[in-house]
Amino acid sequence: MASSQTKDAARQANPADGGKTFFGHPRGLATLFMTEMWERFSYYGMRALLVLYLISGGPDAKPGAQGGGLAMTMVTASAIYAVYVAMVYLLAMPGGWFGDRVWGPRKTVAVGGFTVMAGHLALAIPGQGMFFVGLGLVAIGSGLLKANISTMVGHLYDGPQDPRRDGGFTIFYIGINLGAFAAPLVIGTIGQSVNWHLGFAAAALGMGLGLVQFLIGTRHLNPRSSMVPTPLAAEERTAWLRKGLIWLAVAAAFYAVVVATGTFTLNWALVPIALLGLVIPISVLVRIKRDKELTETEQIKVSGYVWFFVAAAVFWMIFDQAGSTLSGFAEKNTADHIGGIGFPSTWFQSVNPLWVMALAPVFAWAWLALAKRAKEPGTPVKFAMAMVLIGASYVVFMLPMQMSADGAKVSPMWLVGVYMIQTMGELCLSPVGLSVTTKLAPQKYASQMLGVWFLAVTAGDCAVSLLSSAGVDLSGIGVLAGEAALAVLAGIAVGLNRKKIAALMGDVH
Repeated sequence: MASSQTKDAARQANPADGGKTFFGHPRGLATLFMTEMWERFSYYGMRALLVLYLISGGPDAKPGAQGGGLAMTMVTASAIYAVYVAMVYLLAMPGGWFGDRVWGPRKTVAVGGFTVMAGHLALAIPGQGMFFVGLGLVAIGSGLLKANISTMVGHLYDGPQDPRRDGGFTIFYIGINLGAFAAPLVIGTIGQSVNWHLGFAAAALGMGLGLVQFLIGTRHLNPRSSMVPTPLAAEERTAWLRKGLIWLAVAAAFYAVVVATGTFTLNWALVPIALLGLVIPISVLVRIKRDKELTETEQIKVSGYVWFFVAAAVFWMIFDQAGSTLSGFAEKNTADHIGGIGFPSTWFQSVNPLWVMALAPVFAWAWLALAKRAKEPGTPVKFAMAMVLIGASYVVFMLPMQMSADGAKVSPMWLVGVYMIQTMGELCLSPVGLSVTTKLAPQKYASQMLGVWFLAVTAGDCAVSLLSSAGVDLSGIGVLAGEAALAVLAGIAVGLNRKKIAALMGDVH
């Protein structure tokens, strides 16, 4: 899974308090650890239920499964799921902007947490209208929270050179995966086995617990987290408000016409959002690349970064289908028991974070051991490995797909193996991508480039949403083979051009 944004700050104050510590780290890390854990608990719990709830009661639902959902087709559900995940990462950029220019990180996180909780409560109310309201609120709240909470982790330390800093972010990352691991086991079980809306309510409770302990624990945070780094001037605030209202009025007028003419369908909402999710990342990269204030060296490094961005978009296009394509397969085509012990299909969503926690130390040790022998692969090679691995995961996935074509149930171990291969790819790409983004970022865009990195997730998911909106069955063998081939070819392209990419990277390794 994509980790939370780790925006670096060059000038940071001393730790917020010098008394009690959290595993040797500032006490405020416990507050942020628990907040992020509960937010991820609510997010991944709801995500585990999302597609299954959308198809419940419809033609693609598992026979005998709980009803009460929105009875959509798997194709439509996949499009909605992909747009939702894309928006969470796209909204991290304006979320960071609010933290930097309007409310400050601490207030923005509090507002984000409350918005997420309100969204889950809306999802807990039956009805298609409340569903989309809730989904939008969760995406907005996640964007506000995601972009600022990691910044506050950095505020706890005495600058980037504080020897505890990397360890602090490692502990924080553990909180992410603990929440992601526990969520499908708790929220997934309640929602899938008892009542969908009770499951969404459980997600709201999780975020509520995180919000309460955040508000209680704010006294342990660095005072800098309450400051607005570059506040908007009054005239800027008025200009932004005017622009926002104009665009809102244009959108409202357009959709009023569409509804009035009786031509509105769900695609009128999904397709424009997905197109924006492709256009915005491209336009942001083009704007940075064409910025005449950048030095020649910075321009060259941005050219090198484009290779990584495109590869990452292809990677996340496949990886994020864990909650849609793979989730649907787990529900309908995979045995729901091991050794006589039954379990709901949402439990498969806990496999990836479990593999992350198991394999991350192994990868960290391996890279360090190779580095000591001067044999650690460079960033382009690691990206190429990630692309080949994510493509290989779909090659493996095609085997149980074919085995279950006649309605037979396959062993759960097939999906466990697919998730293992995907996690290995994730560990080659995600932490490396975060690191190379900070290293290749032009000085002018030092704080914004990690937001740009997450736009690769947006681009990949929006490509999937457009395919689904066009009626493409993402679980078809031909489509799976095409995605696998695209990933492998992208990996080969990066590998073959590794020397060219390394030259564009300059002094970054």
